[in-house]
Parts: sequence; C-alpha cells; structure tokens
Amino acid sequence: ANKRSGYHFHFPLAKPLSFLVKPNPIHSSHFSASSERERNCKRIAGSGSERGSILIWNWYWSGNHAMFLRAISRPLMAKVKQTTGIVGLDVVPNAKEVLISLYSKTLNEIQAVPPDEGYRKAVESFTKHRLKVCQEEEDWEAIEKRLGCGQVEELIEEARDELKLIEKMIEWDPWGVPDDYECEVIENDAPVPKHVPLHRPGPLPEEFYSTLEKLQLNSKEAPPAVTSGESKAE
Repeated sequence: ANKRSGYHFHFPLAKPLSFLVKPNPIHSSHFSASSERERNCKRIAGSGSERGSILIWNWYWSGNHAMFLRAISRPLMAKVKQTTGIVGLDVVPNAKEVLISLYSKTLNEIQAVPPDEGYRKAVESFTKHRLKVCQEEEDWEAIEKRLGCGQVEELIEEARDELKLIEKMIEWDPWGVPDDYECEVIENDAPVPKHVPLHRPGPLPEEFYSTLEKLQLNSKEAPPAVTSGESKAE
C-alpha cells in the first residue's frame, strides 16, 4: 500500500506481468525481413520462448500504437460542449453530421422551386456556404466561429425551420400568382399591447429619399397615356 495525499492505494499482483505475455508464441512467419529490426524480432520469435513473446509483443505494440492513437486522439481531444446556455435547447453531440444532412436535404428540396425565383437563389446561396464550412471544419467551435450565426444547435433549428418553409412555399405557390392579381389589404388599428416590443426600422439613407423624390417628379411631369378609345375619337 502506498500513502499519497492522504489516500491508500492497493494494487493486487496475483499474476504480475501476466497480461504482457502473449498466450501463444508468435511464429516467425508473421514478420517479414524487410529491416534489421524485423529480422532480429523474427529470430527471437523463432525461439518460441516466453521472453521472446514479450519482446515481439512490445515490438508489435510500439509499431501500431501510434496509428491507433492518431485515429482516436482527434475526437477525444475535441472540446465537449456542456450546455448551450439556452433554455430548452439541448446540446447535439454530432451537430456537424446533423447539419451536413439537413443542408444536403435543403439543397435537394429547393429544386422544386423555379430557378429564377429570388427565394431559391437566396436559400441555395447561404445553404451551400454553410454546408461547405461544415464539411471543411472538424469540430463545432470552428463551425460556429467561421459562420458567425450562433451556436450549431441554433443552426440545426434554423435548418429544420427552413425545410418546413420550403414545403409551405411549394404548397402556396407564390410565384404562380398572375401579374394582375390584386391582394386584399386588411388594416388593423388595434393598439399594440405594452408588453409587445415594437421593432422600428432604422432611418433610411438620404439617397433613398432623393431617388424617391426624382421618381415622383418624373411621374408628375409625364403626360397621361392615351387610351385606345381616345385615339379612335380623334
């Protein structure tokens, strides 16, 4: 028993070092004589002794542990998110894979929208960009930093909402409305409750007002259009 920092540790050693010994002697044919080191291990393995088995097992482990550690170190070293800090929004451990799946599905579903529509162009533009970032980065921190659009869990919720909207847009078919269609405007003068925040847009640039004023002046100066009835009367 060792006493360290106020704790006692007991290590049972009923079979010391037995776990290091290979159950069966390693046959010399398991190794090729491509290097001096391998030829020495082959010679030791041919003896069939227990010591030779330990040496060969150590050699085998030293040659393969680096590959094993490289394969598992990247996911193990990645930082694990404990919480999103948002009530009701749970952490998604495989957020990268979920986002890639959702963005791929979005690009597939948006094909049902006419290619010249602005909605389809906008959705394809930002979805392709986000999909590329998710494919290039390895962890959630890098994805959030490059996109700058919130946490990956929030991006997942947005992608799911976008898929629902695409389905509704296809059902509503707003691009199939004729040009002469008149939309009914319903005005509601009811006061806004005090607990509801009012989102007021910021001031428009001066160029907007100058352009609008020029358009209004041009429309006043333009002569009235002559109808077909008036031309016949003349």
